[in-house]
Amino acid sequence: MGTPAKKQTPHYHGHRDRLRERFLTGGPEALADYEMLELVLFMAIPRRDTKPLAKELLTRFKNFPGVLNAPVAELQKIDGLSDNSITALKAVQASAHRMMKLEILGRPVLNNWQRLIDYCAATMAHETRESFRVLFMNKKNELMADEIQHTGTVDHTPAYPREIIKRALELGATAIILCHNHPSGDSTPSQADIDMTNAVIAAGAPLKIIIHDHIVVSKNGTNSFKTMGLI
Repeated sequence: MGTPAKKQTPHYHGHRDRLRERFLTGGPEALADYEMLELVLFMAIPRRDTKPLAKELLTRFKNFPGVLNAPVAELQKIDGLSDNSITALKAVQASAHRMMKLEILGRPVLNNWQRLIDYCAATMAHETRESFRVLFMNKKNELMADEIQHTGTVDHTPAYPREIIKRALELGATAIILCHNHPSGDSTPSQADIDMTNAVIAAGAPLKIIIHDHIVVSKNGTNSFKTMGLI
């Protein structure tokens, strides 16, 4: 009777161990983007070499943020990417957004301006439809609330000045920052954006509610009404 054949360990097992060790000892900077994606996919795909899939995702969506921000419908088109894998990617994205939000919530916004810009860009720049966000602040300019007021089409979202000011009064907010995205990739404010901003400023003025800025974000950049001299 012959000796039973020894079960061969898949080649990627040792690779996973080495990748985990490099991550834990050297931090995220020790890994390339595709290796970071591999780490995320390990949790959802335990019995498959995830390197080819990670590289395919980067080719399709350009970079690591592009993969995380990709719409679920687009991720579902990738062969071999299961619902579990998509959930893992979206969980990483949501965790990053939540962490960024907690870093600015309850803090003076004007002293953490770049973090605010980074948060707005991370959460809105890659969206495929326009969304209108309002950031409400108290007398100390501390961020009290962050709310999406409306979501529209690929090139338009309605924003209603009276609703925005009414919500500010409900929260006891004394200052506001407006923010919306341009899925087209061009963050230049449109005339409609300018007109709507002026309408919000006019609605808030009698109630001493200040509009500090209106930020327009896109995947290719960000514009500030304040910096552009539009407020």
